[in-house]
Amino acid sequence: MSRKDVKVKFPNGGQKSFEQGISLKEVAESISSSLKKKSVAAIVNGSAMDLQRTVESDAEINFVDLHSPEGVEIMRHSAAHIMAQAVKRLYGKVNFGVGPVIDNGFYYDFDLPHSLSELDLEKIEKEMKRIVSENVKIERQEVPREEAEEIFREDPLKLELLADIPQEEAVTVYRQGEFIDLCRGPHMPSTHFLKAFKLTHVSGAYWRGDSSNKMLQRVYGVAFAEQSQLEAYFHMLEEAQKRNHRKLGNELELFMFSQEAPGMPFYLPNGHVIRNELEQFLRGLQQVYDYQEVRTPIMMNRRLWENSGHWDHYKENMYFSEVDDQAFALKPMNCPGHMLIFKDKLHSYRDLPIRLSEFGQVHRHEFSGALNGMLRVRAFCQDDAHIFVRPDQIESEITAALKLIDEVYSAFGFEYAIELSTRPEKYMGDEQLWVEAESALKNVLNKQGYNYRINEGDGAFYGPKIDIHIKDALNRSHQCATVQLDYQMPEKFDLSYMDAHNQKMRPVVIHRAVFGSIDRFLGILIEHFSGVFPVWLAPVQAQIIAVSNEHHLEYAEEVRMALKKAGIRVNLDGRNEKLGYKMRDAQMKKIPFILVVGDNEKDNRQVNVRSRGNKESRAMAVEEFIQQVAVLVASKSLHMEQEQPEFS
Repeated sequence: MSRKDVKVKFPNGGQKSFEQGISLKEVAESISSSLKKKSVAAIVNGSAMDLQRTVESDAEINFVDLHSPEGVEIMRHSAAHIMAQAVKRLYGKVNFGVGPVIDNGFYYDFDLPHSLSELDLEKIEKEMKRIVSENVKIERQEVPREEAEEIFREDPLKLELLADIPQEEAVTVYRQGEFIDLCRGPHMPSTHFLKAFKLTHVSGAYWRGDSSNKMLQRVYGVAFAEQSQLEAYFHMLEEAQKRNHRKLGNELELFMFSQEAPGMPFYLPNGHVIRNELEQFLRGLQQVYDYQEVRTPIMMNRRLWENSGHWDHYKENMYFSEVDDQAFALKPMNCPGHMLIFKDKLHSYRDLPIRLSEFGQVHRHEFSGALNGMLRVRAFCQDDAHIFVRPDQIESEITAALKLIDEVYSAFGFEYAIELSTRPEKYMGDEQLWVEAESALKNVLNKQGYNYRINEGDGAFYGPKIDIHIKDALNRSHQCATVQLDYQMPEKFDLSYMDAHNQKMRPVVIHRAVFGSIDRFLGILIEHFSGVFPVWLAPVQAQIIAVSNEHHLEYAEEVRMALKKAGIRVNLDGRNEKLGYKMRDAQMKKIPFILVVGDNEKDNRQVNVRSRGNKESRAMAVEEFIQQVAVLVASKSLHMEQEQPEFS
């Protein structure tokens, strides 16, 4: 059969014709030898493919190298195979599970009689480097199912995976020297593209995540395009350990946990100060944006949750109780209570929008293994709001909600990314309403010029949503704020308002959270600031130390009372310890200002001020210090360089 020409389009808009059946590697080489040399794969009509694959029809092709997200993912997948090959070389009889890509790296599950240790990881890593230096070709092959069964006849794990491949689907294997694996791919052309990697740890993992199956050994690794990125990653891990919110929360006496209430934080005085400041900050902004604050019961009848849809979609995450022979549930969300508040009164179209906000305590069941300090808890405060709007108000209210979120995150110096999550597989309501809701959210984002990505199928069961992902000081991403559009809950609760013609109309509800969980946001802030909170958030803003308790303590107490009356959170260290010891203790507690008072300060009605992170100090009148702190608090100053000039 004669070959025909195929047309190939490239990302730069260029177009070129090739003979049908040409390999992607040959296409790259036809453009430039350097492109062929650095490419690890190609994106063909949106799908990643090995360079040995051929072009059989017109296509759009984009070649990817290790500095592209697609190239890095393919490299990490290949790294898992290289690790498996190394394990096979070292330990002989091995059954192989799966080896997927994960954040920053990869893992592979092994069934072998030898129990792996840290010393084994060093051996495996050394063998991987040998395989990389050998520049072993990685070759894709489609094989008949019977041949694949023969290849993996001694590996029951691979045979189980093979049996799960649909009959109509091609079976592909990848050969890598003496090693062969069942895999869909794609992979790098050869092993030498793996430059910067490190095996990190080994753990147990049930085969296919089922506790009734055999326990395998899972070896984890990380891999990056360049050695400098690998080094930066481990530097970030070291910094993250220093900033760990559980460690700092204990050292700074912010919160605690108890086995009497697993996953439910106890706020200590210092932590409660920060939580109150966060609430007051958002409460003040919400007043400017015309929100009305409410509070709803923490436990309500089961029939409410059945009506809201939570019973069908969320009951496995809820806690239940029985009162007067009736089933009740602790609320996992505030929305049903707000629906009842709206329904309790007849509303006119002139009343809308109605913005109800609540700092509501909610409870959600999490498996014990998923709990993670303040970042994943079972009881937390949700800064929830529900905005009841007419259809013509949807876009303006979503715009206002996003503006409020931006004000809050800007105050903390957070950069953020936006994600639009669409209809999930298990959803509630009419499909056409979902289409309208998704369109409304897209319109707002487009009109306001936001950059955003689509997260298909990750919406809430009652509506699509805009999720905000903040980046902390270590460039880690955290999903916090959300804006969700909901046509379903007003229908479920039969909510209505009277229009200009005195006809009943159905409102639309916008769900909105800024911090999301105040508890989780606090955990993020602790790590973001490394416990060095800006003055307005610091649990103790100033620590007073008397040079001599015998001669200066009385004046120190006068200063303390003056600062307290001015609204400054202040402590007086009256312990009979040396001055240097007290100052080091205040520094360890990351207190913004240390005020030392001795003879000069007492005689001149002053304080000697040392600001956090500054070795120099300055004598200052008490009233001047109070004024300077007031300015810092009011301006929500974030950085020490903004705090220091007036005090250095």
